[in-house]
Amino acid sequence: MKRIGYLFLIVCLLTGCQSSKQNEPIHSSFSGIYPHLAYYNNEGECGTGAVVNWADRLWVITYGPHLPYGSSDKLYEITSDLQQIVREESIGGTPANRFIHKESNQLFIGPYAIDKERNVRVIPLTEYPGRYTGIARHLSDPANKLYIATMEEGFYEVDVNTLAVKTLYVDGNVMNAHEDDTKANKPNPLLPGAHGKGFYSGQGVVVYSNNGEADERALTDFNLTSGGLCEWDGENWKLVRRNQFTEVSGPGGIYGSANPEADPIWVTGWDSRSILVGVRDKGTWAFYRLPKASNSYDGAHGWNTEWPRIRNVGTNDNPDYLMTMHGMFWRFPKTFSADQTVGIRPRSAYLKVIGDFTRWNDKLVFGCDDSAHKEFLNKRTVKGDIEGPGQSNSNLWFTDVDKPDKLGSTTAIGAVWIDDLVKSGEVSEPFLFAGWEKRCAWLRNSGKVSVNILLEVDEKGNNQWQKLKTVNVPAGQSVFVEFTDSEKGEWIRATPDKSVILSLEFAYTGNERSMENNDSFEGISVINDNTSTGALLYGLGDNRRVLGVLAGTFHGDKFVESGYYELDGNMSLEKKVDVKTENFIRTRFAIPQNVISIEESSVLIVDDNNRRWRLPLGNEAYKPLTDAGTLRICREVATERDLFNCMGTFFELPAENADGFAKIRPISSHNFRIHDYASYRGLLVMSGLNPYEVQNNPHVICSSDGKAMLWAGTIDDLWTLGKPVGHGGPWKNAQVSADEYSDPYLIGFYDKKELVLSHNHNSDVTFTLEVNPIGHGEWITYKKIKVEAGKSFNLKFPDSFQARWIRFSVNKSCKATTFLTYK
Repeated sequence: MKRIGYLFLIVCLLTGCQSSKQNEPIHSSFSGIYPHLAYYNNEGECGTGAVVNWADRLWVITYGPHLPYGSSDKLYEITSDLQQIVREESIGGTPANRFIHKESNQLFIGPYAIDKERNVRVIPLTEYPGRYTGIARHLSDPANKLYIATMEEGFYEVDVNTLAVKTLYVDGNVMNAHEDDTKANKPNPLLPGAHGKGFYSGQGVVVYSNNGEADERALTDFNLTSGGLCEWDGENWKLVRRNQFTEVSGPGGIYGSANPEADPIWVTGWDSRSILVGVRDKGTWAFYRLPKASNSYDGAHGWNTEWPRIRNVGTNDNPDYLMTMHGMFWRFPKTFSADQTVGIRPRSAYLKVIGDFTRWNDKLVFGCDDSAHKEFLNKRTVKGDIEGPGQSNSNLWFTDVDKPDKLGSTTAIGAVWIDDLVKSGEVSEPFLFAGWEKRCAWLRNSGKVSVNILLEVDEKGNNQWQKLKTVNVPAGQSVFVEFTDSEKGEWIRATPDKSVILSLEFAYTGNERSMENNDSFEGISVINDNTSTGALLYGLGDNRRVLGVLAGTFHGDKFVESGYYELDGNMSLEKKVDVKTENFIRTRFAIPQNVISIEESSVLIVDDNNRRWRLPLGNEAYKPLTDAGTLRICREVATERDLFNCMGTFFELPAENADGFAKIRPISSHNFRIHDYASYRGLLVMSGLNPYEVQNNPHVICSSDGKAMLWAGTIDDLWTLGKPVGHGGPWKNAQVSADEYSDPYLIGFYDKKELVLSHNHNSDVTFTLEVNPIGHGEWITYKKIKVEAGKSFNLKFPDSFQARWIRFSVNKSCKATTFLTYK
């Protein structure tokens, strides 16, 4: 063993593996994340509530989960040379509000008011409690006053000059004492819904949104009616719509409306079908629907979203509005109004949980929610007994201004109806139709009569609708609709000619991505490496602010420990003596075994609700290493969702309360032998490296003794590995009965898809292919394929085909094979 350690050290020295950061710039970064800027608190979560460019500095506030009277969270001031200053005025809480008041030249952020000389004044949370969620311009005296809203429907009027506060409506925490962070939202008597989010004023009203429900069922049923959008005219409240809403903004953004009588008000939200975008224009509301890239933000309690935003990240001369919603960066037009709805476009998908963002020094700065001590409701068997980090922490992510165009595929799926009773002549809400080259729709008629569905498009986003086509859907049947390049329009809508139960789901496929590995991953062991330097990882608590690393060397599937190490905020990895922590990591962070089944045809998952799912296979070398518990399968590396790594593919896995495996999404495929991965200071840290292949990779950190090595970057680096691929199917020479359904098999978010069908019956067998486009609701028939005896049938799916799950049945008992290849 001494000889192995000596060789490792020599290799590190010769290949340039960074064993120390002492000779590098004082503020090193990894994929735009500066470890020294990480922030910690002593709460169950440490999210970024707001990030604002003000007075030549970057201002940041953090929050704990439910702390209306204050907390250990801080107000941070960051200088242009990236020095982090913790303001002594900090009182914490759960704030996410930010607003620049032009007349008084002040930034209001959380409970703080900051002038241009960077003097900070504080609104005491002990006197005016609440989880401050939004600020709006005053309806009658905007030059001298503003409104602050809390998540529990407390509303305050604040004098911007004196900071005198008047309570308009008492915060719900005063009436209902908070219990455990995993309990349902408390009811408030003022408005329907719970868990307030957005706040903005204009057109003579203040608009307030919430995205949760005060109901125990909201903790498990993602499909529960939840949330609300309300408006207040200074005297009375009015419910606008009963759905989950988040952002409320307008062209004025963080400054509020410059022309409140005429400017539109924008809102974003969602339901179990799709994203909602609303606009209040000239006193009237209109709503539109967009597809979801990610379902990790779902959940009727509203806890999984953080704060989606619409913000101008351009310049005064060239404004550029960026919208974050359900894991997608969207381009949002400044001119969006009821009569001009053109311009919403998908840019790229992302994995970080983003609380706020701004433009600063020609960079985009995203404030994230990275690593929560409490994983709240995000528990599942495939993770084993693993827990969150010992102390909550998050960080900022600095990127080029065009980064929102360069991450994941824009493939997205959504619906206007899912098993809904739709009346004859009832027009659906418009669904976004522009922004993708490959588009399809799925129609299902669950009624007893045939129905004609009129599809219309608004070609220019000016509310001028014209017929696209009419689709006939027979009773009890389904239709797959492909759209050609010539079928254009900003929006599409549907109208049936009879009252029936209908599903209408749209699935759009993003452009093809490269499969070439990025150089930043050089040095990570490949799956066929017999020897690899591994480590179990754990972010320590008690304000130690380091990553605990139980390091060792793999020889095949045998792990020989080399010692306990710690990675600090300077990214120095050094050996330590801490027997207690070493034992804790060894026992509590051991990789679970036998939580998935890698079978001959596919990977079988049985989730915590006893539902069965099947995923594609990859390199067969993954099976013995996975079975032996040498590869981490599942871990939370962004708050309240998991990163699932199986058979050489990374997946985004929503929490079970957001429908879990039913909404899993493949991110990228690789050939790496990754031992463990974790979130630390906003970074994705991975173990499992080949010391002979690091080749001066700045993403690789080595200990000075050469026996411990880690890779560090951001979770969104995973997109650069290339598109997801795989092969397999639910049946491989499987004995199946007539009309027996296979397990669902993942087909969504893959690119080139091919299918081979075969059987052993002595006569023709008809295979029925059904899909579940969105991941819940009734299954939809795609095709019936007759396969002759003794022959196989090959099917290449059309480029426009997109759905999340596929399943099969046969009309005769036989041994059947359904083999899919995703290239």
